[in-house]
Amino acid sequence: MITADQPRAARFAAGKALRKRTPRALHAQLLGPAQRDANLLLDAQNARRLSSLVGLRRQLMTADPFAYLRGAAAVMAHDLQYQAMAGIPVQACGDCHLMNFGAFVTPEDNILFDINDFDETLPGVDFTVDLKRLALSFAVAAEADGADKAQRRDIAAAVVKAYRKRIIGLSHLTPLEVWHSRVDLESETEKFKNHDLRRKLEVVIDRARGAGLDRDDNFPKLARADGRGIVDKPPRLFHFTPDSEAGRAFEPKGAFARYVAALTPERRALFDRYALKDCVFKAVGVGSVGTFCYVGLFESGDGEPLFLQVKEAAPSVLEALDPKLAYAGPQGRRVVEGQRMMQAASDIFLGWTDHDAAGRDYYVRMLKNRRLGSVSEIEETEGLRDYARLCGRTLARAHARSADPAVLAGYMGDSEAFDEAIADFALSYAKRNAADHAALVAGA
Repeated sequence: MITADQPRAARFAAGKALRKRTPRALHAQLLGPAQRDANLLLDAQNARRLSSLVGLRRQLMTADPFAYLRGAAAVMAHDLQYQAMAGIPVQACGDCHLMNFGAFVTPEDNILFDINDFDETLPGVDFTVDLKRLALSFAVAAEADGADKAQRRDIAAAVVKAYRKRIIGLSHLTPLEVWHSRVDLESETEKFKNHDLRRKLEVVIDRARGAGLDRDDNFPKLARADGRGIVDKPPRLFHFTPDSEAGRAFEPKGAFARYVAALTPERRALFDRYALKDCVFKAVGVGSVGTFCYVGLFESGDGEPLFLQVKEAAPSVLEALDPKLAYAGPQGRRVVEGQRMMQAASDIFLGWTDHDAAGRDYYVRMLKNRRLGSVSEIEETEGLRDYARLCGRTLARAHARSADPAVLAGYMGDSEAFDEAIADFALSYAKRNAADHAALVAGA
């Protein structure tokens, strides 16, 4: 039994010994039944979603195999329960694909790159679960860009190689150094081989820094022309009444009061300088469409806006891997704890609340500011390999906060055997993902 006080060499050896139980080559295989009904798995999620948006979710997912992948985290989680596991648990993102990464400006004016979606996060999950989904997302995106099989495999392997190399580097650091490590977007941009992409990101970074932190980009886009509250943009953004389906699932005043009560004193003192002015329902993303999500507009005494997003937190799809993984506490707290564990710098307003009458849990965060744009949208057509390496390194840093990087490094090793195995899995699963997408289109 490996313990934290053992030297790095012993922990590395313990990771290497895990190869005997689960050889790295085994990760190349796509195991489990192929003839399951993916549509039934998606329909099961729809039962607790806003009925008027279920059709929109289906419509968005039928667009192409990548859009389907974004919305089908539950389907892949079901399939991952049959796959090879290395035996090294981490705090998993749970829905680790290339669109769930992004850039952030910290209060210190640093521009960081990190994972930005934690709806499905769960502790105690094998590290390969996140890695396989991330590699898959790049294989599917590359195919959408017209890449041939060899190119798709190479890009998927690049994700894993970057992850493995970063883990090896982190394994030589002290625990505190690992914990405080960050992915600085400016320094990462210098590593990009795609010059056009590098120039685009430099412009984005300069614009973000020049704008400062005192203005919220959301306000002009969401505010009504008269400045009194949030504008309606149905079907994704709309006001609701207490007796509507959206209103019965969430009561703003009480929910925000419970959210504030769970904040730490210093953050409560900051939040108390704002007052709730408006609240709307806001459908977000692809896979989340139909879940109960809201945006609250708060203002200071001088009218400065603060937008908080309240997003429903259902049990993680990763619980399908093993019943023992089921989270016992409030699901909103699960998301908050996972984000704080994995992110280098978390949102100061991150918290959780609930609505007992509807039996729904929620987590709260600042509404994403779009000043930096979506880095992943820039990357999908240019520099995909550069972006794959960036995401791989970022996931490694996030995993190293909850698992011993020396053990991870020992299991993966110095060769490319592990990289190639995960890449093979990604290409195999991409075929299944395409078939599932076709089945959804056929049943639409």
